[in-house]
Amino acid sequence: MKACEVRRILDFTATHRVPAIYGAREFPKAGGLISYGTNLPVLYRQLATYVDRILRGARPGDLPVEQPTKFELVINFKTAKALGLTIPPSLLLQADEIIECPSMPPHWRISPRVHLRRIERSVSS
Repeated sequence: MKACEVRRILDFTATHRVPAIYGAREFPKAGGLISYGTNLPVLYRQLATYVDRILRGARPGDLPVEQPTKFELVINFKTAKALGLTIPPSLLLQADEIIECPSMPPHWRISPRVHLRRIERSVSS
């Protein structure tokens, strides 16, 4: 999707304060709320396997059709806060990446599950 189309969609949802879920991680990176979709690098590796088989002589019609196996959940915390939404901790634990959390340490972007467990432990004690 072109950047201008992404921007138009994000501007529309922001203007009308519509919480939206997108299919590509580019949306939350650009200010959207949540995306859930295929992991493109994994999909490209699967594609490379197909290309390799075809170049080695396999007939494309004989190759099996494969479905994506890795999906990713990306949440933009700043957008959720701007919309007045509270993201449940159970959803945050499942996220592969959390973007723009104001009090989020840099390592949380890599492992939000570990950081949330630390917060839960400190609150309960």
